[in-house]
Amino acid sequence: MAIDHASPLALKSRGDTGGAGCEEEEAGNQRWPPWLKPLLATSFFVQCRVHADAHKSECNMYCLDCANGALCPLCLAGHRGHHAIQVRRSSYHDVVRASEIQRVLDIGGVQTYVINSARVVFLNERPQPRPGKGVTNTCEVCERGLLDTFRFCSLGCKIVGTSGGYRPRKKQSCSGGSGSKKKKRAPLKDARSESEHSCTSTSGGSSDKSSVVQSFTPSTPPSTSSSCRTGSKRRKGVPHRSPFGSLIVEL
Repeated sequence: MAIDHASPLALKSRGDTGGAGCEEEEAGNQRWPPWLKPLLATSFFVQCRVHADAHKSECNMYCLDCANGALCPLCLAGHRGHHAIQVRRSSYHDVVRASEIQRVLDIGGVQTYVINSARVVFLNERPQPRPGKGVTNTCEVCERGLLDTFRFCSLGCKIVGTSGGYRPRKKQSCSGGSGSKKKKRAPLKDARSESEHSCTSTSGGSSDKSSVVQSFTPSTPPSTSSSCRTGSKRRKGVPHRSPFGSLIVEL
């Protein structure tokens, strides 16, 4: 049987290099309560399997002490004395009241919304394909438009954005788009200059031939000082009657 004679210090250094990522993950898990990530991964507003025949069998409750999935109001009878919260829905997204969740969790930096006269917090991210006009602040994870005093749009974005190995994506500046537009306009300007150059060259060639071939169309008369005046109107002269207007024909 072979015996490894490596020193204890070498073994310790191997363990440190191999488990650096695991230590960061464990530190992140210790930062958040054990029920938070299972809460974000739970599917709510489904029919309860135990009380499927009951009138109110929609699962919209969650027990923070047990963290064993979504519960219906009838399932709460077996969780007496536990801390349970109610999950609501807004625009097909799960939300919880800020007054309920902030008792057990720090929601600083997460934007809250007022829905049905209640201030709520979204559980998971809500990606936005294109921010609205005039938006100066966005979520550091999903780039949804936010107010200037917040960093994240949901609890899930805060978990991802505050982790040790997360690096926020670079936001595209507006200057890049204007530069591309200027680059696109440059060839158009060159094309116009080329067309003008071709017109001048053709006009120069036609002037040489004008002495030989006479044009069928009359030439444009030179502009006079009276024609150059803008806004001037020709005044009407004294009206004249026709010479035979007062003549009476007698039969």
